[in-house]
Amino acid sequence: MTNPLRVGLRQERVIAPQCLVIFGASGDLTHRKLVPALFELFLQRRLPSEFALLGCARRPWSDEEFRQKMAEAMTKTVNENRVAWDQFAAGMFYEPVDLQQPEDLVKLGHRLDSIDRLRATRSNRTFYLSVSPKFYGSGCRALADAGLLKDPQRSRVVIEKPFGRDYGSAQALNRIVQSCGQENQIFRIDHYLGKETVQNIMVLRFANTIFEPIWNRNYISSVQITAAETVGVEERAGYYETSGALRDMVQNHLTQMLAITAMETPGRFDPEAIRSEKAKVLQAARLADENEPWNCCIRGQYGPGGTQENPLAGYRQEPGVDPNSTTETYVAMKLFIDNWRWQGVPFYVRTGKRLPKRLSEVVLTFREAPVHLFDAAGGGPTANQLILRIQPDEGAEFRFEVKSPGSGMRSRPVEMEFSYDESFGEPSDEGYVRLLADAMLGDPTLFTRSDEVEAAWRLYTPLLELIEDSPWQLPIHPYESRTWGPAASDALMARDGLLWRRP
Repeated sequence: MTNPLRVGLRQERVIAPQCLVIFGASGDLTHRKLVPALFELFLQRRLPSEFALLGCARRPWSDEEFRQKMAEAMTKTVNENRVAWDQFAAGMFYEPVDLQQPEDLVKLGHRLDSIDRLRATRSNRTFYLSVSPKFYGSGCRALADAGLLKDPQRSRVVIEKPFGRDYGSAQALNRIVQSCGQENQIFRIDHYLGKETVQNIMVLRFANTIFEPIWNRNYISSVQITAAETVGVEERAGYYETSGALRDMVQNHLTQMLAITAMETPGRFDPEAIRSEKAKVLQAARLADENEPWNCCIRGQYGPGGTQENPLAGYRQEPGVDPNSTTETYVAMKLFIDNWRWQGVPFYVRTGKRLPKRLSEVVLTFREAPVHLFDAAGGGPTANQLILRIQPDEGAEFRFEVKSPGSGMRSRPVEMEFSYDESFGEPSDEGYVRLLADAMLGDPTLFTRSDEVEAAWRLYTPLLELIEDSPWQLPIHPYESRTWGPAASDALMARDGLLWRRP
């Protein structure tokens, strides 16, 4: 029997003949995320037969070495789909390129022309900058100087996060990339926007009349946005020491989740209309205490923890980390959005490493009933909550009060739940699958526009300046690995009579 919810699942838009060029093809992101995502698109028959993948990096690999390296990184998947992999790998090529060497870009142009003829890709090219952020600007310039971005209909550039380090650097980088091509050629990627449940927030709100009328300050008392990780810094100490949780997670992933949750209804389902509403939200957002921002933000750093059988090192004991590091691995803060829909509603945002559970979620807590008519089984009645689970088990749940069994009229909270995997009979795609497809389609809906990026950086500028100029005002609070962060984070909520949701 066919699951009716699966009808029409794969009626996808058709990607034009295409050559995807990945700079940084020898890096971790390419073999761990990008090539697996492209192979998944191939297995779903969503890539055109006229498709080519060209890996570029400074290593002197051959085409066959590149194919072999990617196959080794995906051993299990390749072994399960050997025939399909061989077909996919036939369209994989490699060209040694240093983006700082103009002669290498000339050779790249010739190689692309050759691939166009071999694979019939019709000069449609998507350039993916999976390189160090310091090369984003110069990389775009190099592509423009080589004439590889001159056709806005056939060429585009995908830029990984972080896009800038602060408001000033984001503005400068925007000026550079916009001088190299048109805004519709620039795709600033945030893989959280590729997750089904992030996109589902828009559908939940704007396709269901039961939610939109109550999605405002009259009915919602607070919003919590959480992105928790169980892992530590792992092999990223070099990057993380200069970044920290505020730049690595809050400014992009969590802020995008906030923008989609709080945005106004767009006039139409159009990329620019949606991105304009997100930008307006971020332009209206502010720290809860702009004059004394240390009162609305908590920074933490994980220390040793775990068990005797499985001890976990603290952040300062991780390889490559300064033993006296003051880099935050945990951030919690309180924000407000000064517009008619959300005036006075606090938004609490938190993220951290080495927490007890991996999860990302948005929790909307509704105002309590004006009169409590019934006794509650566990004390006072529990506020209604809508919980949107972004990962790992994507879905949603609604918490509300019902009558407790028995002769009395006592209430107790229950949950109604929706799971993507269970409802649709298949797991949702990994974020990069959707985003790579959209980039090659030239659809910017799930990519951040220049004004969004700048508004997000501007929002956190007071905190970044404090960390730089007066770090003692935003001290690092230690917390034990595999706990829910420092006690100061709980105190931030307690001041408002609230608790973080503990799943």
